[in-house]
Amino acid sequence: MKELIRANNPALISFVESLLKELDINYFVADQAVSAAEGSIGMFPKRILVSEDHFAKARELLIDAGLEDELRSTKNG
Repeated sequence: MKELIRANNPALISFVESLLKELDINYFVADQAVSAAEGSIGMFPKRILVSEDHFAKARELLIDAGLEDELRSTKNG
């Protein structure tokens, strides 16, 4: 799986999840347990991961939604 975004913003995470679900792109939200354990201070970001097969489609979806600045560099995995 490849990292699509990393964010502390729960609204952004929720929005990205909604977009991915809409196009039936399977994803995984990593680091939820760490984020939950730290409470609501937002120190540890969550990561949204998608399969390599859907990575390009997911990136295009987020770019079309105006979230290009939130995307992880393709060099990061």
